[in-house]
Amino acid sequence: MFRIASSVHQVVRDAAGSPRRADVVAMGADGSPTEEIDRIAEAEILRVMNDEGVRWNLLSEEIGLVPRGGDRTLVVDPIDGSTNALRNLPFSTVSLALGRDTLEGIELGVVRDLYRGTTYWAARGEGAYRDGERIRTRPWIPRAGLLFLNLGEHASERAVTLAGKVRRVRSLGCASFEMLMVAQGSADGYLFENQPEGRNLRATDIAAAYRILAEAGGTVADVAGGSLAEFPLGVERRTSVLAVGDPAIAASLRGAAFA
Repeated sequence: MFRIASSVHQVVRDAAGSPRRADVVAMGADGSPTEEIDRIAEAEILRVMNDEGVRWNLLSEEIGLVPRGGDRTLVVDPIDGSTNALRNLPFSTVSLALGRDTLEGIELGVVRDLYRGTTYWAARGEGAYRDGERIRTRPWIPRAGLLFLNLGEHASERAVTLAGKVRRVRSLGCASFEMLMVAQGSADGYLFENQPEGRNLRATDIAAAYRILAEAGGTVADVAGGSLAEFPLGVERRTSVLAVGDPAIAASLRGAAFA
């Protein structure tokens, strides 16, 4: 998985100057457009898997499920934050998660920062790491709180309300990266809730970051507090996400949003 992440990073850098990288070349498995840069990254993932004889199944945001005779599935978002990548904003990743059936079934998560080259990873029961250094979440201190929020045209009323009640707010447009900031203690939480439900996140967006944040001491639920442990690995279903470093923050944020 580390070699896959490194190879994707290289081909994305090589494609940075291509005038066609923003061309829409197909429709993704979920019905959203696939740009050339996404296709390049996805093709590189398949190339490395084939070259190394890896038999895992593949679940990708762009092409959906590719059965390859494996007993585990590699869940990928070839480029999370593709709009950022296309506009030269430094917040995009390749996200890779290996496991079975559900988010809780993810055994290993690897996320590569496509701008800085930093690699985050975690294996179940073995902690979370950034370039080999152990990372952990931070305790919730309300007066010093920092929250990542998804904002914009489709943001829910709850998200907009929170933006006016939290001391510091950031919105980067890359779910895996924002969840990793919670995992390493740079932020206290991340909330993504769009309306309608069909504009929320898929397993491919959060699978790797889910394992990394859990191993760093955090939790991931939907905005109503429902566990995402049994959320299926697929591209059909979507969910809101409230990822926090300290469980104490979750009730506080829900209270602020519903007040």
